[in-house]
Amino acid sequence: MSAACLVRLARHSGPHVGRSGLLQTALIPFLHQHNGHPLVTICRRQIYVPSGSRHSSTRFDPDSSGHPTTWDSFGIWDNRIDEPILLPPSIRYGKPIPKVSLSKVGCASLIGQRKENEDRFQVSQVTNSILYFAVFDGHGGSEAADFCEKYMKKFIKDFLAEEDDLELVLSKAFLEVDKALAKHLHFYPNVPGINAGTTATVALLRDGIELVVGSVGDSRAMLCRKGKALKLTVDHTPERKDEKERIKKSGGFITWNSLGQPNVNGRLAMTRSIGDFDLKKMGVIAEPETKRVLLHHVHDSFLALTTDGVNFIMNSQEICNVINQCHDPKEAAQRISDQALHYGSEDNSTIIVVPFGAWGKQQSSDTSFSFSRSFVSSGRWA
Repeated sequence: MSAACLVRLARHSGPHVGRSGLLQTALIPFLHQHNGHPLVTICRRQIYVPSGSRHSSTRFDPDSSGHPTTWDSFGIWDNRIDEPILLPPSIRYGKPIPKVSLSKVGCASLIGQRKENEDRFQVSQVTNSILYFAVFDGHGGSEAADFCEKYMKKFIKDFLAEEDDLELVLSKAFLEVDKALAKHLHFYPNVPGINAGTTATVALLRDGIELVVGSVGDSRAMLCRKGKALKLTVDHTPERKDEKERIKKSGGFITWNSLGQPNVNGRLAMTRSIGDFDLKKMGVIAEPETKRVLLHHVHDSFLALTTDGVNFIMNSQEICNVINQCHDPKEAAQRISDQALHYGSEDNSTIIVVPFGAWGKQQSSDTSFSFSRSFVSSGRWA
């Protein structure tokens, strides 16, 4: 849909408009005749309506033709979650952009076989146009994950007041949270978990279309596009050549535990984290790697943020397939965390599922069970 069409609609609507309302309103100004038959033009798209057709009240079969209308015509597919169109961003980008409601987001976190759940997650609205999603996987205690859960959003909001680049905002926020945690532990030296640390994977969604992700550690972000898993993060582990070289140049060393997992100085299975201050001089940094993507709501079904209790037992495409079997994001989040335990994960398992315009469009077959999973441990902190 062109920007001009959306501007006409905006003159008669508020900042949000329902999808069925968009269809009905957009049709009226462009009705004319062609060879004796009514012809409807919707911003360069033409819908042929045979004469004598009887109109129905349902938005899925408006002309009672037996051929349901989908939102693919407008760049959006959504037959399960009916959300309004965000008019100002839609006008700015020249295509309909659906609102992403926090009430529709699915979240789940299970303790697994651990004594306590050191995972933390957060879903909230930072500004009128920016949504915030984050998972933190603590190790050596929950102090670092608790600190990030409490203060990461605050630092992001502060930097948003002076910076428009969301990637830069995330980079600054991660580093400042790390510094603030160091000061906190310095003033409270008797706090348990003085060497605690945490992964951090944070996603910011602006105007329902600009998605920016920042991450340290091995928690992940994944976008489902056309039914395929699109990784938005890369784990920071000693297996990565660039990460291993930085650790060695900083004076650190790599060893392998009994499970064959490489560890920094025999202790930590990741090369970037928030906290872990005893390993900072060994090259373990808090600077995130960031990625920015523009969503295509006709193709993008959801964003999933996961901790390693899920990641180390299910690959990204398996996660994508299981979620695509579910009716809504809340069911999907619960099923993924349950599935991870069923496959043999012993770690805390946390997931956030954020639905986009193509939710429900892709259907996947059942994921087969792998017997070898029962021998896999997702333990990360030695």
